[in-house]
Amino acid sequence: MIVLITGPSGAGKSSFIHKLMAEDCRLAFSISTTTRPIREGEVDGQDYDFVDDATFDGLIEEEDFVEWALVHNNRYGTRRSYLDKMTAAGKIPVLDIDVQGGVNVIEMFKTGLVSVFLFPPSWDELERRLRSRATDTYEVISTRLTNARNEVGFAQRYEYWVVNDDLDAAVQRMQQIIAAEELRRVNIGSNPLG
Repeated sequence: MIVLITGPSGAGKSSFIHKLMAEDCRLAFSISTTTRPIREGEVDGQDYDFVDDATFDGLIEEEDFVEWALVHNNRYGTRRSYLDKMTAAGKIPVLDIDVQGGVNVIEMFKTGLVSVFLFPPSWDELERRLRSRATDTYEVISTRLTNARNEVGFAQRYEYWVVNDDLDAAVQRMQQIIAAEELRRVNIGSNPLG
């Protein structure tokens, strides 16, 4: 099983995923590779795999990306080698991918993928969250708000919708989704009675 979580910037994906993973040791975060500059407080290799354009181009040529996309003028990608390493260790990879990349992953994996679209509680709250970060310029925030309206249009492509109105409640709903997915016949494997 691979868990894909996406939603517009400001939906609270990072906090949601951190809390979810803190409560389930089977989950492993698949860091994205990006050409975006590192932000204050971020750790290379923990939050993202920060690379330059030439390195990113090389990974494309090596076909190491399951998906990659241009988002907010920077490139982001999910590396196949990272996913393979996690599943080989018996972990459930958790992907935090933008909507564009998420649709590509849905089309690629079809089965074995739990796709979740995380919504903010309202447009006003989304804007408040983006502005309160104080990490982006006015222009970047405006772009993210415009993009968010377009991104929500892709929500119907995802199996599950979770509204991040209350972090604890949203994470509990996500835990219920994972538990239900584990009970699917295709995830159990063989007939338990033999």
